[in-house]
Amino acid sequence: MGVHGKHRALVRAALLALCLLTGAAQAQCRLALALGMDVSGSVDQVEYRLQLDGLAAALTSDEVQGQLLQFPDAPIWVAAFEWAGRFNQRLLVDWVALDSAAAINGVAATLRATERRSGINSTGIGGAMLFAERLFQKRPDCWRYTLDLSGDGTNNDGPAPEFMRDRLVGRDINGLVIALDLTVGRDERQMDLMELSAYYRKRIIKGPDAFIEVALGFDDFERAMTKKLLRETELLMIGEAGR
Repeated sequence: MGVHGKHRALVRAALLALCLLTGAAQAQCRLALALGMDVSGSVDQVEYRLQLDGLAAALTSDEVQGQLLQFPDAPIWVAAFEWAGRFNQRLLVDWVALDSAAAINGVAATLRATERRSGINSTGIGGAMLFAERLFQKRPDCWRYTLDLSGDGTNNDGPAPEFMRDRLVGRDINGLVIALDLTVGRDERQMDLMELSAYYRKRIIKGPDAFIEVALGFDDFERAMTKKLLRETELLMIGEAGR
């Protein structure tokens, strides 16, 4: 870590300590992070496993685990679900505090042991948002609430995501865009990536620091999710605590 990195880490630690002293950490939850993965008909069995196993590997990576465990007295809480059509969501991991390596490994083990149910062809992003909001209502009193949506297509079933997004008051939404497989032509893949990224930026992500991460096919999901989690689990600035 360079001088700049060390200074940044010290500033973040000092800010969090101040939050703790001023009572902002009474909620004992610095982030509620809901992770939603697309399992619609465009996702085959191999791609399904690449998502769940990729998320498990990302959570247990040294870098992500290090950030998750920085302040166990105000941990990050995680829930994971899969989604397809407007009425087709399944909770995989209910809210759990990631306050120890054992807790993180337990979530990863659950994801790796999960088997796919029969697929639904439609893609209901608005329905996934509504499901996430109901999840957030079960995990109150966190400094921040973030929905992390992964997907490889646009909404074609149920309410429009931009309509549902406006109903998620006080929630941030980030996206992980999964581009077409490497087997397609380069130009076609680039066009798909540009269009889907623009769709997520315009209709899905939300919040002052909202962003999208890109996976170049499902084989790249683990890398992209690791990078995304590192950004999402950084220590909060003092202005964000208690929002």
